[in-house]
Amino acid sequence: MNSYEKHLPVLELARQACEARHCWSPYPEMPAKYPDAVAAQAAGRTAFEAHLGDGADAGSRRRFALDQPGQVGWLGEEVSPYTQQPLAIDYPRANVDALFDAASAAMPAWSQASIETRLGTLMEVLDVLYREHLFELTHAVMHTAGQSYNMAYAGSGVNALDRGIEALVYAEKAMRLVTPHAYWERSFGPSQIRLEKTYRIIPRGVAVCFTCASFPTWNAWPSMLASLATGNPVIVKPHPATVLPMAISVRVFRRVLAAAGFDPNLVTLAVDSVAEPLGKVLVKHPRTAIVDFTGSVQFGQWVEQNAWPALAYTETAGCNTVVLESAEDLDAAIRSLATTLCMFSAQMCTSPQNIYVPRSGVRTPQGQVSLDEVGERLAAAVAALTRDPKKASMILATIQSPQTLAMLEGFRQQGADTGRVLLEPAPYPHPEFPQARTSTPLMLQVSTADRALYGGERFGPVSFVIACDSAEDALAQATADVREFGGLTAFLYSTDERYIAKAEAAYARAGAQLTTNLTGAMPLNFAAAYSDYHVTGLNPAGNASLTHLGFVAGRFGVSQSRRPQRNAA
Repeated sequence: MNSYEKHLPVLELARQACEARHCWSPYPEMPAKYPDAVAAQAAGRTAFEAHLGDGADAGSRRRFALDQPGQVGWLGEEVSPYTQQPLAIDYPRANVDALFDAASAAMPAWSQASIETRLGTLMEVLDVLYREHLFELTHAVMHTAGQSYNMAYAGSGVNALDRGIEALVYAEKAMRLVTPHAYWERSFGPSQIRLEKTYRIIPRGVAVCFTCASFPTWNAWPSMLASLATGNPVIVKPHPATVLPMAISVRVFRRVLAAAGFDPNLVTLAVDSVAEPLGKVLVKHPRTAIVDFTGSVQFGQWVEQNAWPALAYTETAGCNTVVLESAEDLDAAIRSLATTLCMFSAQMCTSPQNIYVPRSGVRTPQGQVSLDEVGERLAAAVAALTRDPKKASMILATIQSPQTLAMLEGFRQQGADTGRVLLEPAPYPHPEFPQARTSTPLMLQVSTADRALYGGERFGPVSFVIACDSAEDALAQATADVREFGGLTAFLYSTDERYIAKAEAAYARAGAQLTTNLTGAMPLNFAAAYSDYHVTGLNPAGNASLTHLGFVAGRFGVSQSRRPQRNAA
């Protein structure tokens, strides 16, 4: 049985899920549901710890073995947000031209392989990541990105694997739309022209995949798989703060590709440092044909403006909004908002930030609740979630970058001058890692006159309760944020069906995905693989939709040849 046949049952179920957009995954949603969970988790932790060095000095550091071309030295500067100690891992630093040479040499055989061969090999990669490395990756994400254990497993583990399968489904669909051969016949005057036509899928060329600091695998795996499935090699450029998850991933890709008889240099790793970044060199390299970028607005905009002639897929900022107009159960709405504001300390592209409320307050069956009371109740709900360190460690996790703490202090000071500080940020004591970099959220109450304060994504645990002239003004302000700054998700609470319809149309035009009146256990910003669309490409947040043919179809072109029909033998 070849790899495609081996994984075809899962692929077929994934195709059905993508078509119907129902709930499905081949993976267990919680670590405890993983087969032989106790042993698997222990082995994963041991594998992670085996990567670590013993200290910052050169003799105590450990080298990550990755046999790829063009090595010119060693480099590594990761620091765990949990221990605030270096991981002391060095990765092979490569000559960029050598990586492009190797990728270009590896491409012909891979691109000429059948669609089934490529898909089967890549499904095997995902299977190996799941069976052999999932908990190792969970710890690697924890100690680089700073996610909690459960989030690293679910969001950066199995959900990222789901997104990878999803990319393969859409890549296959896009390629299957290209028929390999056709017979064409037409009369031209007295002549009958009969042609044989051949259509070939031609990959664009070398793809460069940038991964972000807070969620390295979630965007990277589907991007890598979309490029590889359509015949393109990939150079992975991890964020210097979160190299280990991608180094493990690259090593797995290379091992499975080699075992399938292909050149492992179809996937390579290009590490850099904060002081000596490689990003612009890679984007502007003459052989870069595709750029996948997830990260900061500033560099993302540079990529979008400078990647040409490469094709760029980007996800940058999400200035995600909430409109709180009325509620059937305001307490339930506030609990859901509070939980979502706290998830991974709002270090997700889908975290809500700007909460728009009419000055007159929020209508409820019990009467009008004032703006001030709404803000105070929301702040109290967040405080209640973060008061217990054990609970806080599971929901807030850690702060990935020290720069986020500096940002919080800056906004706290500005908020004290321009509005009400509803909730002061403070470190919380992590029950397992006393040195962990932590902070509870900052919440400010401001008005629309303070747009300079809250306009744009503020990446981290800060939110703004914003007083608006009316419900109509709240909707106008919120959708203006999406159009101007970019937005991935949006949230609405209203009991007025006419207002809901108006909001749905307004957010659709702005290109943000809207969730209305959701309460309960599910985080508001949970994005379901095979069902929820991600980046729409309709606002400045980016165009890397992940769950769309447009995410894969541009990664290849179609060439054709034609000739007069040959007589049958």
